[in-house]
Amino acid sequence: MADTVATPPNAKFKPRIFSGIQPSGGLTLGNYLGALKRFVEKQDEGIETVYCLVDLHAITVWQDPDALRRQTREAAAGFIAAGIDPKRSILFNQSQVSAHAELAWVFNCVARMGWMNRMTQWKDKTAGKDAEKASLGLFAYPSLMAADILLYHATHVPVGEDQRQHLELTRDIATKFNHDYKVDFFPITEPVIEGAATRVMSLRDGTRKMSKSDPSDASRINLTDDADTIARKIRKAKTDAEPLPETMDGLAERPEAKNLVNIYAALAGQSQAQVLADYAGQGFGVFKPRLADLAVEKLSPITGRMQNLMQDPAEIDRILGDGADRADAIAQPILKRTLDITGMIRSR
Repeated sequence: MADTVATPPNAKFKPRIFSGIQPSGGLTLGNYLGALKRFVEKQDEGIETVYCLVDLHAITVWQDPDALRRQTREAAAGFIAAGIDPKRSILFNQSQVSAHAELAWVFNCVARMGWMNRMTQWKDKTAGKDAEKASLGLFAYPSLMAADILLYHATHVPVGEDQRQHLELTRDIATKFNHDYKVDFFPITEPVIEGAATRVMSLRDGTRKMSKSDPSDASRINLTDDADTIARKIRKAKTDAEPLPETMDGLAERPEAKNLVNIYAALAGQSQAQVLADYAGQGFGVFKPRLADLAVEKLSPITGRMQNLMQDPAEIDRILGDGADRADAIAQPILKRTLDITGMIRSR
């Protein structure tokens, strides 16, 4: 008897990458190394790339409307300045494609309350607070996140470790929908976690993720920082008195040192081992200035391009609108087929 060859998962689906960033203000080095830099690289891999500014997610907590518009444009400028080509990738803001919200409702009815209650970020955001005062959107947003991804039949999503649980929920929702309706309609999306600095940590505390919400501006490098500010923040980054070791094992109990090595590796396009081979035995008096120079070299052009783009908000809006039209052209047939599968009558 001939051996049976298993069909690869998602073989029937066109390879497509989807990812989104919440435009809640202030793109950082963490966003660049953990997301934008990898997004740019994906454009050269021959896979369709769809990138979304998830403004519907942003309003799960109250946002000043003018600030949200400015932050959405700034995030779009950051994508483009980092190297996202709106002609090669689809770049748009989520609220311009209504199918996201429509599919999210279907998935609200597929997902289970127990799944949502187990979401770590929900627990973290409501820990020690009155959870009853949190918005329903904050509780249910993983279902919207699943809709964001599956609306495009995305086969791959670049995610950081902190988002892996939400992608697992997306896979659970796709699996349950396919099972409940006896179809093979939604792909079981695969995570893409790669690179030397997929999780960039605070410059003041190597055990905490670099965040735009940290009260200390010294904890992060903003993509809007000028060269002098970037260099100063790196020079003042928390470290220790020990020289750099020969292997990564020597950084196991040195989170701040490990973070700076990871950042250097990601900016330089090297492995951590390569960085340590170059700097083993040297102290941070040598390493930090080299890292500062590298960061300025890589980030200053992005900062300058962002500033130029922000001077023409109408052009940013045009780019986002064009991206929304292209996204909608993919999304509408998938949404309509979903509604057919679930038994919704549509006369147009």
